[in-house]
Amino acid sequence: MTDVNTDTNVSGIDRLRVSNWLSTHIGGVSSPFTFELIAGGHSNLTYRVTDAVGRRLVLRRPPLSHALASAHDMNREFRIISALKDSAVPVAPALGVCNDLEVNGAPFYVMEFVEGHVIRDQQSAEQHLAIESRIAASHSLIDTLASIHMVDIKSVGLDDLARHDGYIERQLKRWYGQWNAQHTRDLAAIDRVHDELAKRIPQQGPATIVHGDYRLDNCIVDDSGNIVAVLDWEICTLGDPLADLGLLMVYWTGPHDDSLVTAYQATKLSGFADRQDLVRRYAATSGRDVTHLDFYVAFALWKYACIIEGVYARYLGGALGKHNAADLEPFKVQVDNAVTQAETLLARLH
Repeated sequence: MTDVNTDTNVSGIDRLRVSNWLSTHIGGVSSPFTFELIAGGHSNLTYRVTDAVGRRLVLRRPPLSHALASAHDMNREFRIISALKDSAVPVAPALGVCNDLEVNGAPFYVMEFVEGHVIRDQQSAEQHLAIESRIAASHSLIDTLASIHMVDIKSVGLDDLARHDGYIERQLKRWYGQWNAQHTRDLAAIDRVHDELAKRIPQQGPATIVHGDYRLDNCIVDDSGNIVAVLDWEICTLGDPLADLGLLMVYWTGPHDDSLVTAYQATKLSGFADRQDLVRRYAATSGRDVTHLDFYVAFALWKYACIIEGVYARYLGGALGKHNAADLEPFKVQVDNAVTQAETLLARLH
């Protein structure tokens, strides 16, 4: 029997059984293990695992309470990072996946721990990235996105990951369905934007990997600003690469940019690139036509509104603990602002 630390309970981890599994299935580790939750919420849960001699791993499992099971498929996420290990896309090395629910009540997978920084806010950007490193991070982020979109999906064995065609149509159907299933009040702008987007879908070229949630805080950067690992592949699929670029524009706010989503302000600091600098670099690096990018930004804003409404609804319903309704008002405001911005942007396309 594996000797494990039992000093502290970590939610979502059966210490004894997971430790036994690690000792059996992951080479070169030594018990006992310690577990620390490093990222959670409505996304997949991420734990730092440290063995007896200080080797660090990362364990990912589905959230304890979730509505979209398809977004939390551990085997799929493990398959994607395994497939990308020899590509130009930096990912954490995948080590093993467990589908035996007797071990931890849910599937999980394990990967190597990658040294570096996750830049979530201005404080972490100031602490870890000098001005020249912020410039490098801007460039590395967009170059890495181009690399994701240039992966030969057939050669890495991902050509059957999902349908290749109709990406935006499928996304509109999926998220409109989620909106209608979870919305907390009627919001006519959601319907109007949905209908307008459906009329204006640009022709999709050959399918590429689409990360689905690509932004700076879903990457690990080193001290020089280089992207050393792209994280959170849970909603990765195949489709239109410009959807990733459109979403990045929503999350990215450069020093001279207006904010689209106020929750993401880390890149407002001096040294980071502005949105248009990133767009020009992506176009030059990838060779892709970005003429219709405003459509994809509008789509990303609408999709963001649908996602945040789902989070807001789950909080209001108490699925993630008891919360005062007034404290949740910022979620409602984010939804309203995002769909308003999407509608304004689409109006300019007439």
